[in-house]
Amino acid sequence: MDALFSPISKLKGIGEKRGEAFRRLGIETVYDLLYHFPRSYLDYTTPVPLAQVQLNAVNVVRVQIVKKFPPQYIHKGMTIYKAIATDGVSDVVVVIYNNTYGFQALKVGSWYRMSGKIQGNRLRRELSTPQIQPDARSNLLVPSYHLTSGITAWNMTKAMEQAVKILEDNQIRDWMSPEKRQAHQLITLQEALTQIHFPLDTVRMEQARRRLVFDELLELQLGMLLQRANNHNQSGYPMALDTDLQPFYAALPFTMTNGQQKAVEEIVKDMCGGTPMNRLLQGDVGSGKTAVAAAACYYAIQNGIQCALMAPTEILATQHYRTLCQFLAPLGVKIGLLTGSLRLKEKRVIYADLVNGTMQLVVGTHAIFQKDVEFQKLGLVITDEQHRFGVAQRALLADKGGCPHKLVMSATPIPRTLALMIYGDLDISVLKELPKGRQPIRTFAVTGKLRERAYGFVTEQLNQNHQGYIVCPTIDDHEDSDLKAVTAYAENVQNGVFRNYRVGLLHGRMKAAEKDTVMESFRKHEIDLLVCTTVVEVGVDVPNATIMLIEDADRFGLSQMHQLRGRVGRGSAQSYCILITDHVTDECRKRLQIMSRTSDGFQIAEADLGLRGPGDFFGERQHGLPPLKIADLSHDMQLLQEVQEMARQILQEDPNLTARENSSLQVAVARLFGQIGENSIN
Repeated sequence: MDALFSPISKLKGIGEKRGEAFRRLGIETVYDLLYHFPRSYLDYTTPVPLAQVQLNAVNVVRVQIVKKFPPQYIHKGMTIYKAIATDGVSDVVVVIYNNTYGFQALKVGSWYRMSGKIQGNRLRRELSTPQIQPDARSNLLVPSYHLTSGITAWNMTKAMEQAVKILEDNQIRDWMSPEKRQAHQLITLQEALTQIHFPLDTVRMEQARRRLVFDELLELQLGMLLQRANNHNQSGYPMALDTDLQPFYAALPFTMTNGQQKAVEEIVKDMCGGTPMNRLLQGDVGSGKTAVAAAACYYAIQNGIQCALMAPTEILATQHYRTLCQFLAPLGVKIGLLTGSLRLKEKRVIYADLVNGTMQLVVGTHAIFQKDVEFQKLGLVITDEQHRFGVAQRALLADKGGCPHKLVMSATPIPRTLALMIYGDLDISVLKELPKGRQPIRTFAVTGKLRERAYGFVTEQLNQNHQGYIVCPTIDDHEDSDLKAVTAYAENVQNGVFRNYRVGLLHGRMKAAEKDTVMESFRKHEIDLLVCTTVVEVGVDVPNATIMLIEDADRFGLSQMHQLRGRVGRGSAQSYCILITDHVTDECRKRLQIMSRTSDGFQIAEADLGLRGPGDFFGERQHGLPPLKIADLSHDMQLLQEVQEMARQILQEDPNLTARENSSLQVAVARLFGQIGENSIN
């Protein structure tokens, strides 16, 4: 067993230098290497006859080398190698560039399985730079791994072969009893770790994945349930249940909705209990979460407790600061704004006021949890759009108050089944009503043929002294082609149909300060029309913006479009959203009809779940969950239900995982959550 935890550098062909490269992938030991799972597989199991290949696409074929030609030496050191191969019926020319070793390894008369793009026509086909496997190979599902500089696919495969051999010689301890495996139709951990790397066939590969996903989701659920139990065992800052909220309600310039009042009641009840509150306030765009947060802060401050609200960007933090000042400053609450752009002198004033307790509420970005920030008595921590912070960052802020009450706010409508997964350690409050005076956003879906009419409608809104957004899709803010596209679009409309208006540009390649400057100009109505990518999606509040036009709407998920649409309709004027697409498929038509029919984010989320599965709700960061190696919350929800039941059973019998049979589970849970700091997911 010790051999499984030996340093990776001890494996043949690795050594200290290459071991450093493996460490960059998080691989320190042989055990870590076994849990570095393939990201995909190249499937050679079902080759296509050459007569049936799809031209100009990647195909897998089984062919015999018939003839090899002498190399052709081209300029600049380029060498081309060619061979004729056949499947017994049709022929193909195999072309290899600058790979002497690979070409020499091909033997005339031998059979191979090759994967690559086949070009040409039905009479003459060419297979260029294929990946090649001997036909006699027993493993025809070839894994592909995440690599890094200094590690080739060959290095990784050779290292993995050694790791699996060590696994075979050192039986790994399987925490799951045969009875539990049988009940859930799972294979042993030993077999799963072998078959995930070198599967004999697709059936065994899927069996291996299912077992390893089960384990990882179980560790995730156990960690969340233990965290929840741990939270309930802590002492919080209990508050007086009879604290009067009437002065707060009386000072509001509006009447809270029933949903807002219910959420406040739930929060107050939590804060008056003996354990720290750990609650999610989930509300649709414009549902009034900040007013609820203000009520929670007022209640806590009346009990002599300081509060902190953390937002992911300076502009969102500033927006919250203004709103909270509007609600709380007339009641005598001293509020500070702490962001990275403040001068040191200004920061020191805030630091002093927090330490001596004269500042009761601080709003800010990640600057709040810097080491220089200390509180006299921090008892309530509120995090907005919490999935945009690392979990360790949230834990750092919470730690400044010992065991403060925690309120997480999210504007992403998520079906309850998913919410319980993402926020499994939290109680949930939901806001569904719009505040009085807000009107539902009227949404229209059109094809590109009506673009000029859509522009005309945008112009009408601008002529009424309103403002608007035009959103352009971007696959990745780091892709130059997308950046050029949105920049060119902004130039075209500024020099064309919107030449009489002030047009601004906002995209993901801008620095944070540049983005804030543009958004502040837009908020002050120094910009009439903002052309932007999805960076405008979360949190920006410009009540005068009444029109949004979304280009290539087919490239957005429903939930994302709903988030974008929520940037308008923030004031009392009727607002509009126009969805334009040139790629009308049946699925696209269904999705855009849903967007046009309802502005209820929860209905849209449920529809998105039915149409696309859970994937649309999860970015790469998994909403602040620990990094998962193999489980995919987009596809493993059904298995999750089995996992949740087992997790509850295990903790019912062994609440702290201290029983001998659960010791390896305890270590695995600590390892999973240890990756995000202090074994904490708060």
